[in-house]
Amino acid sequence: MVKQNKETINPSEKTLWYETLCVAVEKTSHHKMTEQADFDYLVDAIYTRTHELLSATTLKRLWGKIQTDYAPSARTLNTLAQFLNYPDFDTFCHHQQVGDTPPSAPVISEHLDVEKDIMVNDEIILYWAPNRICHIRYLGNFQFVVTASEMTRLQPGDTFCCSIFINGEPLYLKNLTQSNRPPINYVCGMKGGIRYEYKAHS
Repeated sequence: MVKQNKETINPSEKTLWYETLCVAVEKTSHHKMTEQADFDYLVDAIYTRTHELLSATTLKRLWGKIQTDYAPSARTLNTLAQFLNYPDFDTFCHHQQVGDTPPSAPVISEHLDVEKDIMVNDEIILYWAPNRICHIRYLGNFQFVVTASEMTRLQPGDTFCCSIFINGEPLYLKNLTQSNRPPINYVCGMKGGIRYEYKAHS
């Protein structure tokens, strides 16, 4: 691999790599960023892989869907580079310049896209270590209800929102509501990720 000093990248040249970064993210996520649902999907996918939360609005600015006079922050660029398995944005730029092979296996493989793959009343069984099992049913509008669980903090009747399930990666639950408690965010399978079984409603 060719090694170069990161200081050789002129800050003004970095803007040339923004579009390249966006294209690489779309390829990795199997999504063209065109609609609100695509950006919501990407927010969850980024959090699932990097544990960093970027807003859909922040991503829309980078993709040019919202006009802005401000350059993207270093945190935004670094997080997207990490989503692609690079340590930071500077490293991503260097790899494009010297034609290095990108980090191995960055593409999201087996997954369920709630917007495209799941219908109301479809069921999913989730598994994660150690011996956690959770049955959920889709209510529509990205919302799920827990119908059964074993060895987890999730209980029947709990509801949450989610837009993507990825085998082998942690699952990020938004607005998890349990009994009369205020909604919280929750992560399943922090170590080793989750596995899922999908059952279409007959």
